[in-house]
Amino acid sequence: MTVVLGVALAVTVALVATLAFVLVRRSSRRANARVAELVSTLNVRIDELARELAGAREEAEEELRRNRALGELGGSIDLDEVLTRTLEAATEATDSHAALVWIGNAGGPPLVATLGLSQEEAERQAIAGPPNGRQARAIGISYRYGPDESSQNGDLIRSGLAVPMPSMPDATEDERYLAVFSRVEAELGDDAIEELEQLAERAGPAIENAQRFREARQLADLDALTGLHNRRYFHETLAREVARAHRYNRDLALVVFDLDDFKAINDQIGHLAGDGVLADAAARVRDVVRTADIACRIGGDEFAVVLPESTLRDAEQLYRR
Repeated sequence: MTVVLGVALAVTVALVATLAFVLVRRSSRRANARVAELVSTLNVRIDELARELAGAREEAEEELRRNRALGELGGSIDLDEVLTRTLEAATEATDSHAALVWIGNAGGPPLVATLGLSQEEAERQAIAGPPNGRQARAIGISYRYGPDESSQNGDLIRSGLAVPMPSMPDATEDERYLAVFSRVEAELGDDAIEELEQLAERAGPAIENAQRFREARQLADLDALTGLHNRRYFHETLAREVARAHRYNRDLALVVFDLDDFKAINDQIGHLAGDGVLADAAARVRDVVRTADIACRIGGDEFAVVLPESTLRDAEQLYRR
């Protein structure tokens, strides 16, 4: 009897131990599953945080780049440099293929600067506001082509966006726009408008300041009597063109001449008559020089013409003209 009870007790103890082991093992499995679930959730969250941090970093870098680009607009008074920075910033900010600055001039041809457009494309661009004469916040442009032309030319401009460019308070009321163009059919929405507006807000005054500086510099570089460039400008330009010709192995020619017996004109007729002769000689020079040539008055009756990208034969032809 005692032996039977002992065996039963042993069996019972074994069963309890087995049950305890099973319970502990099940509990351990549940704990492990819970830990695995927590680790998986933590990994997912870490990945989300990493993406958020990467996105925040990209946004911060983009904002820094944008602020740097906007700040650089006012960091120069060279008109060509300001226009180039404006056009580059416009294409980058809107992910466009081309950009254009158009500034009207009631007294003459408009100022037009482009990036990513051919000369022919640039000359054909026309931006107009609403027919009621009001100024629009932005102008969306969509181009449609015939099936033959569209299929044969994949480099056509398909869409565009233009925003007015503000001017300084004392400036003229001539229209001025900053525009971007895309060679794919893409609608430039509110984000692109805001980007372009911010850029135009900074670019307008910067361009105007650079224009005024160029006009003042041009006046300082001109001879008051003849309207040709003066002696100082001649020396600066000649030094620059000589260095450029040497650096790039390009042609450069120079014509220097004076007026025969000019002193006799002043002595016999008077200095006012002599001034008229100088002005007439300068007018004749302006009539025969090319657009790229730089005509200067370098002395009393001495003149010079710098001819970039020109040979001695080109200079002789100009002199005969």
